[in-house]
Amino acid sequence: MLFNKKGKSEVDIEQHELLENAQRRVKQKKRLFIHFVILLIGAVFLVLINKIIGAYKEYDWFIWAITAWGFLFAMHAFNVFVTQKFMGREWERNQREKLVAKQKQRIHELQKEIETDFPLSNINKKEEA
Repeated sequence: MLFNKKGKSEVDIEQHELLENAQRRVKQKKRLFIHFVILLIGAVFLVLINKIIGAYKEYDWFIWAITAWGFLFAMHAFNVFVTQKFMGREWERNQREKLVAKQKQRIHELQKEIETDFPLSNINKKEEA
């Protein structure tokens, strides 16, 4: 019975992690969509301000503003769809596991080194004397 509970909790933890990851991705995509809608609305307002209201009418400055904003949106989209796929939660987990394995290997090597330099049989002989 104890083993079943332990197995079940590991599955629950994995399901919880999957659910959290899915919720995080949905939030990222939702923020990207909101960014896109604000970009469209903002672009329309910038054109209206420049062309209809006549703010600095002799120069089409809205093109530069929309281009810069579009570049920021492209970076945001790249981060959500490309970077997160390659360096998302799974990548972080793999990196942590690699670092933990390296640390365990180093600890094991140090323990072997200590055991060869100071064998337990010599320490026990000194204590008995």
